Amino acid sequence: MFQHSLRKQVVGFSFVLGAVLLAQPPVHAQEAAPVVSSSAACCGPITPAGKHLAETIDSMHVEENWLPHVHIEWKTGAQDEPDTYKGPDTATHCSAFAAAVGLRLGVYMLRPPEHKLTLLASAQTRWFHTPEAAKAGWFPVSSMKQAQMLANLGNLVVIAYESPDPSKPGHIIVVRPSLKTDAQLEKDGPEIAQAGTHNKNDSVASQSFGSHPGAWPNGVKIYAHVVPESASK
Repeated sequence: MFQHSLRKQVVGFSFVLGAVLLAQPPVHAQEAAPVVSSSAACCGPITPAGKHLAETIDSMHVEENWLPHVHIEWKTGAQDEPDTYKGPDTATHCSAFAAAVGLRLGVYMLRPPEHKLTLLASAQTRWFHTPEAAKAGWFPVSSMKQAQMLANLGNLVVIAYESPDPSKPGHIIVVRPSLKTDAQLEKDGPEIAQAGTHNKNDSVASQSFGSHPGAWPNGVKIYAHVVPESASK
């Protein structure tokens, strides 16, 4: 029921936004500024729920936690084994960070203890497509524009990639609210936060899959979940 309501909200919002944007002069990639007004944004204004989503992501300090090449506690991203640790789960931690964002927002995605940290991103990507994920409230997103719009509205949105090699990791990133223009969205994809080889609190999706040839843009999948109202205040 809430998914149907959300889709009606997005469709209606898109219609109104489209009418506004048609009245604006075209924005070209070379003219796009890093900061734009909400009237020129591709994907609508950032709502109070969207602002809370951005603040939640910022509060996690992903550029200081979930660091690569060390073992971490998945919920906090804090290193929990010494640098000399030689066991598993020390490569990168994109999937742990995504799951921790979900935890902060009251949204479940596949995570420990249901799945170990090893190769979790690919497992999460497969899981999002299951009846279990749909029952948990996840639904597929059809476009990058819709992904950014949903994040601006305060929904948890992820862009995920399953590695075709089951012995190699996939990747998953979290979409964060942004007032980017259509030109910026076309060039860079949605605004995102990620852990990985390089942890980024505020970056763009097009720069996030460099270690995964063939992933961007056609190999990724997008999923979203409505953030519980109690967690968006």
